Amino acid sequence: MAFNKRFPMPFRTLTSLVLLTGLALGCGDDDATPMDGGSATDAGPGTDAGPGTDAGGDTDAGPACDATPNEATYVFESRFAEGESSVAYSGQTFRQVLIAELTDFIDDLGDLIDADAAGNLDEQSEIVAALDFYYRFDSASNGEEPHGFTTDPEALQQLWNDISTDKDLFGKLAGQDSVTDHADWNGGDFAGWADTDFGGTDSPAALVQAFFDALAENAVLRAEGSQPTGPGGEALPVYVLPDGRDLKQLTQKFLLMAVAFSQGADDYLDDDTEDKGLLSSNERAGENTYSTLEHQWDEGFGYFGAARDYDMYTDDEIASAGGRDDWQGLHDTNGDCRIDLTAEVNFAASVNAAKRDRGATVATDFTGDAFQAFVDGRALIASVDGPLSEAQLDELRGYRDAALAAWEAAYAATVVHYINDTLADMDAFGTEDYSFTDHAKHWSELKGFALGFQFNRFSPMLESIGSPGVATRFTRFHALVGDAPVLADAGETAIADYRAALEEARELVGEAYGFDEDNLADW
Repeated sequence: MAFNKRFPMPFRTLTSLVLLTGLALGCGDDDATPMDGGSATDAGPGTDAGPGTDAGGDTDAGPACDATPNEATYVFESRFAEGESSVAYSGQTFRQVLIAELTDFIDDLGDLIDADAAGNLDEQSEIVAALDFYYRFDSASNGEEPHGFTTDPEALQQLWNDISTDKDLFGKLAGQDSVTDHADWNGGDFAGWADTDFGGTDSPAALVQAFFDALAENAVLRAEGSQPTGPGGEALPVYVLPDGRDLKQLTQKFLLMAVAFSQGADDYLDDDTEDKGLLSSNERAGENTYSTLEHQWDEGFGYFGAARDYDMYTDDEIASAGGRDDWQGLHDTNGDCRIDLTAEVNFAASVNAAKRDRGATVATDFTGDAFQAFVDGRALIASVDGPLSEAQLDELRGYRDAALAAWEAAYAATVVHYINDTLADMDAFGTEDYSFTDHAKHWSELKGFALGFQFNRFSPMLESIGSPGVATRFTRFHALVGDAPVLADAGETAIADYRAALEEARELVGEAYGFDEDNLADW
């Protein structure tokens, strides 16, 4: 079928622009899935989600599909409603999809501007409004529109409201949902970004806004035909600045940390706030099928992003999820010929864990360690009727510690991976192998992820290293890495100094998480 990749709500007048077409074969006769090479955003009204597809997800799946021969392991029957599941974290899935779709919109922005003959994308306010479609998502206005997140087979949930309702990213950014925050992110405790000329030093929200504003400014220049170029006049994607910062990567990685990781570590899995996280009630939550404590633990698991049969996947399957390809490597566990976004997809952190396990010279098991801890903790909660004893709560804290340690270590290993990529980019200065856009991408990924360590109060990066004038590994790390990469025209001394700084930063991460020296060098 022909598939129209449309603009978000602010640009519905441009929905006649057809960017991508394709015909995909899926399970059954009625599975037409757009082969657009990524999560296609179609925010226009009245969109056909595919032949034979009911907008609410009640779809005739065609011929019966075989269930994947796996036993899902994050499965817990309700203690309060016989035969029903007690697992629920649709809001977390919703935000995973929002981040993925925002990233894809930024990726497509240059092409959208280039094709925008009507001039609907030539003002900064218009670009920011398009970004805010995802960042400050309004379910009341846009919830009945297709989300465009594509899987193979296609998703069970076709509309935003099919996943969940009344969810956005801004409201869960560190500092906005502040009841459980271990630091005052809006009052001076946010650290790691010192470039006051760029902006965003005051809070996580200020930094995201700075990314959006810089992207919008660059987008307007592109619309005017005056976007700055890279070295030697190299044309750049609209999200790459000539100072070597990739705004797509900075935005995506920072949101994964400041929303998903922050909420998981500092809210749902924490135990420093009465009636929140691990200190929640284990009695039934209203008429729901779960206790509040069960739900809090589930929401932490939802932000880790693993499918419920995650331990039945190979690292190769998990690592193949995401990116601009349709989300592959997925298990149709229940055999309904649809992918349930709330149960059968591996998102973000869970994917990074598999990538680092797969790339380790000395074996790691971030995937297994995190998932087993989540399952064991949830099983403990489900086994107790009523409040946990002090001994049981201590046991639960142990599972929490193990889950967070593996989750964060996988991201730390990813930071190491991109430090190594950035060093390799610098080695290629002056050669045909050097790519400015790759350099910007790699540096921005390491910076965006590394800013997130501060959101876990248990992070080993927050431990003091005893250096004069340096409080923690975290502050030293970001002083070394800075707020932009050192480029080829910086001069030999500056390049050599920055290489040494990145190597020291890598050693700090290795020391914090106990990484093997071979992995530090080879990730």
